[in-house]
Amino acid sequence: MKKSEIPQHIVSTAMSLAVEQGWGTLSLAEIAEASKVSLSELHQIFPSKNSILCFISEQADQGVLGEYDNDSLNQPAKDRLFEICMNRFDALTPYKEGIKAVVKDSRRDPVSALLFFCNLRRSMPLMLETAGISTSGMRGIIRTKAFSLAYLAALQTWLHDGSEDLSKTMAKLDKVLGRLDTIARRCSNTRARSIRKKAA
Repeated sequence: MKKSEIPQHIVSTAMSLAVEQGWGTLSLAEIAEASKVSLSELHQIFPSKNSILCFISEQADQGVLGEYDNDSLNQPAKDRLFEICMNRFDALTPYKEGIKAVVKDSRRDPVSALLFFCNLRRSMPLMLETAGISTSGMRGIIRTKAFSLAYLAALQTWLHDGSEDLSKTMAKLDKVLGRLDTIARRCSNTRARSIRKKAA
């Protein structure tokens, strides 16, 4: 195995072990043994299990950036976010069963849940910015939080969607993004009316 291939090999092995025996109790030593690398070597690449999840998240981020077409910026925001979310799910597909195990254990382990959310917190602003939606200021913070909730809802559906065309995932994503779009329009209209009143 080439040295450059070792990180990917470790991540794939870790996800397989998560499926087999769960993520919460899985140790770095067990991952190293199954990956056929020394614990010292593994620790240099991945000092914690969360760093493995970060690696997966960053791969998905690159998948989003690599697949997104800038011409899509002419489309409505909802459609842009829909495309970006589906691109991310596509990038995560090789780890789907492993991620399912991580999410399952995170419900029983608050620390794992927090770390999992922190990984998402880094990715959500990137997805919004890729779609041409600003994450700056207080509005940006609100947008990021709202989008994170929508993404997590779609993620839960994706994890249990066994269809080839991901029809359930797409339906859920369309629904939650539709709600966000409706709320955003209402807020925009309210703000516009407020500005007109002040100007009057």
